[in-house]
Amino acid sequence: MKILGIIPARYGSTRFPAKALADIGGKTMVRRVYEQAKKASMLSEVVVATDHEAIYEEIISFGGEVVMTSEDHQSGTDRCYEALQQQGSTYDYVINIQGDEPFIAPEQINLVAEMLDGETQLGTLIKKIDSSEDVFNPNVVKVIFNNTKQAIYFSRTPLPYNRNHEKDDWLNQHSYYRHIGIYAYRTDVLEQITQLGVSSLEKAESLEQLRWIENGYAIQVAETSYDSIGIDTPEDLEKLKPFLS
Repeated sequence: MKILGIIPARYGSTRFPAKALADIGGKTMVRRVYEQAKKASMLSEVVVATDHEAIYEEIISFGGEVVMTSEDHQSGTDRCYEALQQQGSTYDYVINIQGDEPFIAPEQINLVAEMLDGETQLGTLIKKIDSSEDVFNPNVVKVIFNNTKQAIYFSRTPLPYNRNHEKDDWLNQHSYYRHIGIYAYRTDVLEQITQLGVSSLEKAESLEQLRWIENGYAIQVAETSYDSIGIDTPEDLEKLKPFLS
């Protein structure tokens, strides 16, 4: 399989403008993501897809691959499709690697890639939840899946609702899983899903992947043991100190 890793890196961010260029231990965030992605042995190539000259120049400065994309994209998925169209080679799959996870494990990327057999339409990762706080935190997206490891639903509320037990005992009675925001798309499916309109479930939960499920696409999941640290605000940079030490 020929797999293209794409790191969407937009400049504008309501909570953290120019986040991609934030300094993390002497390197920008986007550079750290790129360097981690390059360590993933199952990727054929890695490219940053940005909408801003400053990010473009940063990638060029350390010899990385980068393409300019529109400022108007509503999602990383849309940006990935434009970047794919600019590539001279033909790829079987694209893996969308979040641009705000500077210490993403290459093993996570390879785990996603291992699901890609030509039949898989879409893939992503999940991780077992180990704290009750995360079960009830709406910023931690929960996922349920069937016996063939295909996602049934994603939600900001606890899934499933354990009606026969007190909430402080839910984690002892059932395994809960959170979604790790890395996506693989078969390239023909990537083209198709970028043509879909916003769905009712997506509007309700503000989760793009529900659009795909609502339109009949199958999302395969694989379980990772690695924690994923995303950066949404300047204050979140404090989370990275253990990695830097």
